[in-house]
Amino acid sequence: GLFVWHLKNTGIRQVPCRFVHLCRVANDRLITFQYFNFLKRMYVTQYNKDLSQRAKPKSDSVASPFRELQQLDQGKKVIHKIRPISPVHQPLSETSSRNELREMKSAAETDESVTPVRAESKEDRQWKEMKLRLDDLPGVLARLSKIKLTALVVSTASAGFAMAPVPFDLTCFLLASLGTGLASCAANSINQFFEVPFDSNMNRTKNRPLVRGQISPLLAVCFAASCGVPGITLLTLGVNPLTGALGAFNIFLYTCCYTPMKRMSIANTWVGAVVGAIPPVMGWTAATGSLDAGALLLGGILYSWQFPHFNALSWGLREDYSRGGYCMMSVTHPGLCRRVALRHCLALIGLSTVAPVLNITTWTFPVISLPINLYISYLGFRFYRDADRSSSRKLFFCSLWHLPMLLLVMFTCKKSFLEKEDKGDLLGGNHGRAMEIRLP
Repeated sequence: GLFVWHLKNTGIRQVPCRFVHLCRVANDRLITFQYFNFLKRMYVTQYNKDLSQRAKPKSDSVASPFRELQQLDQGKKVIHKIRPISPVHQPLSETSSRNELREMKSAAETDESVTPVRAESKEDRQWKEMKLRLDDLPGVLARLSKIKLTALVVSTASAGFAMAPVPFDLTCFLLASLGTGLASCAANSINQFFEVPFDSNMNRTKNRPLVRGQISPLLAVCFAASCGVPGITLLTLGVNPLTGALGAFNIFLYTCCYTPMKRMSIANTWVGAVVGAIPPVMGWTAATGSLDAGALLLGGILYSWQFPHFNALSWGLREDYSRGGYCMMSVTHPGLCRRVALRHCLALIGLSTVAPVLNITTWTFPVISLPINLYISYLGFRFYRDADRSSSRKLFFCSLWHLPMLLLVMFTCKKSFLEKEDKGDLLGGNHGRAMEIRLP
């Protein structure tokens, strides 16, 4: 009995000592919450029957730990083997504790190397005073004038000039291209000036120069005036008054009709299509000085092409347009948006067939252009049937190469000026003979 009583007393006395020893061992091994917080995204798992750690870089979005564990095998894995934990009663050597501290420091350094990038991104989001430097001014003005859209406008005007049935005049071509480009820059700048409060609500347009405050509205208006006035003057005096009038009318239609109608009615899409159809007509009138059937045909091709192009683009930007307060077919009338795109895809086939009837191209043009017109019509049908982002994206990217390809085929199948001149002489000779027969 005395022996049992002695064992109980010694056991009770050793309980505090064992508890203190356990805490010391735990602190030496750093198996605490601070250890896991220090290593942030380290997970203790079993790898090849050994206790291991898997480190995964922290993502920007906050996700639940259960989803992270499911996606752990899919991402990039960095595996650090953990030494097996010895029993509690065995003392931990100083060398092993130093090695673990070094591993923790190396992991901390890798974590700290990522934090400056995140800090910089947070600083970029903060408000800063925008200072315009002269080196940045050309790029800012290029974005203000929508330089890519201006290049497309100039290219369609050049196509209209090249398709005209007259000898090619290089000086007139350069003047017409320069004047059309300046008029387009003016119209785009005024458009951005009017739409600053609405562009700031859209992800696609929130980085425009006027929205970000890179330039003042006064500078934007002065730039638009310095482009519009010389551009219209150049078209009127350097080319012909008809082309200058078309350029001035297009600026008015784009800035005073299309821009405010974007927040009033879905008819803005049809008005915008007229705006895009005028540049090839301007190229034709710059070469010939008159509005012929060929000019109207080129304008009709550009008019119909814009519906599958823009409707497919606006389908993927419905949230943006709705947030910005724009009244677009894709937002208010999605079924009509898809039907109109399909109709005008099919209309391109008919317009290509009319070109040889109007004596603009040879009959090889409808045959050669039929495959690309059928392909865009097929994508338009897929967009009409599926009504998803994938089909709209395919139709949009197809429209980007379809137009230059169609205009190139049209130019290669163009009837030569000499052939038309010979036909005119033959008709004039036959008419003269008929007059001679009729005369006594």
